[in-house]
Amino acid sequence: MDTPALSGPSYWETSAPAPDRTEVELPAEVDVAVLGAGIAGITTAHLLTMAGRSVALVEAGRIASGVSGKTTAKVSTQHGMKYHRLAMLHGREAAARYADSQTAALEWIAAEVDRLGVDCAFRRTASWLFTEDPERVPDLRREAEAAAGAGLTAEFRDSAGLPFDTAGAVLVTGQAEFHPRRWLLALAEHAEAAGCVVAEGVRALTVEPGGPGRVVLTTRGRLRARDVVVTTHYPILDRGVFFARLDPVRDLVVAAPVDDPPDGMFLGVDSGHSVRTTPLPDGRRLLIALGEHYRPGSHEDVVGRHHRLAEWARQRFGAGEPTHHWSAQDLTTPDGLPYVGRYLPAGHHLWVATGFAQWGMTGGTLAGLLLRDLVTGEDNDWAPLYDPGRIPRLGAAPNAARFNATVARHAVGDHVRAIGNQRRPADLAPGEATVTRVGARLVAAHRDEEGTLRAVSARCTHLGCLVAFNNAERTWDCPCHGSRFDLDGSVRCGPAVHPLSTVDPSELDSGQS
Repeated sequence: MDTPALSGPSYWETSAPAPDRTEVELPAEVDVAVLGAGIAGITTAHLLTMAGRSVALVEAGRIASGVSGKTTAKVSTQHGMKYHRLAMLHGREAAARYADSQTAALEWIAAEVDRLGVDCAFRRTASWLFTEDPERVPDLRREAEAAAGAGLTAEFRDSAGLPFDTAGAVLVTGQAEFHPRRWLLALAEHAEAAGCVVAEGVRALTVEPGGPGRVVLTTRGRLRARDVVVTTHYPILDRGVFFARLDPVRDLVVAAPVDDPPDGMFLGVDSGHSVRTTPLPDGRRLLIALGEHYRPGSHEDVVGRHHRLAEWARQRFGAGEPTHHWSAQDLTTPDGLPYVGRYLPAGHHLWVATGFAQWGMTGGTLAGLLLRDLVTGEDNDWAPLYDPGRIPRLGAAPNAARFNATVARHAVGDHVRAIGNQRRPADLAPGEATVTRVGARLVAAHRDEEGTLRAVSARCTHLGCLVAFNNAERTWDCPCHGSRFDLDGSVRCGPAVHPLSTVDPSELDSGQS
């Protein structure tokens, strides 16, 4: 039997089981269909149900088990080196509106946790940015000034109070952390109790016009809705050219018990390491460290990256042996603002929320609050800031160009590499994988520990880029737009909605590389 993948379920997933909703029947028609049950989708479904709409929440896998189940779960308005950039690119007023909307999301969570009585380890704490490089101190001073100017309780400090030397830090008080899955499962249960239908194991394939509303085509039939909200992390519909306006990155996470936990939430601006803790049942605290970012499908040794992250946590915090390794995937936009609103500028009844970077806890909650108002026809002052159809700022052009240059490089370079690869699938040792040419086809082949060789088409079913093997999660990942597939070709996450076609084993034995 193949050895287990190093990267697996998160601590949040293993510590908060959920009922199976894969047998839930889809209704024929609802007011609103919400596609994707992460924090943006669950919050949107909950709020619209509370607003009196009939809602179906449709999830291809299990709810709160995608990116929202694999987050570090910082409920923070301090989003890295954010506010100076926002002020420079969009103006100080826009930076203040961003801070106001994210703060409103944080405070809504706090109020709802209390009102609903959700046991999700919610607690107030401070959030810190820090640097170990004295040359970055001026950057942090500017960020502290910009964040304070936007309305946050931000101030520069000479040290972050960590168990290693830092050159400077930005402190923002009044932030929070929680157990994200317990929160989201409770929110979904409250929505269900109020009439929302939550269906798991149902993949949305496309959305078509349908009279006064829309028709969602799924793997379990058709669902008619007046409004459709796409919260599938990466939008599954290729309208709006989101694939040219989003950049995917994978984040690795290790969780390990720690005897002397740091007090607060921390993000290093030099390396991108992010740290927080959460309580364990035995009274100790679990250190959750994120870092070692890389582009999905970029031919990385992901197992090696996991080990480096675990070693960093051990050296810096005295963390023990990791109890969990997991990965998440984030999407950034060229101008640093998420897309929340109409899927197309002139479209009606089709909505989207995406591009939260690493800040989905407040960003996804903000999306739910905003989408509730947009769907129900209420005015919302934040809508123009997050409008997916906004005119791109000139300063965002280099990022957009970089996004698409990376895609082009993989689209061409990976094909050249695969065609020139002389390694035959038949030569793979147990546990090995390759992407190569077999006859006229480009295939992704893997041999498990029992010696069974299997292969699928190497062309991503989204736009045809070639996948690469992820040795930590045992998946085939696309570097262009972040689609991911299991070894049998089934879709792990989109934008792809169709599986990779399987390759007959006889072709692997007889085909020439």
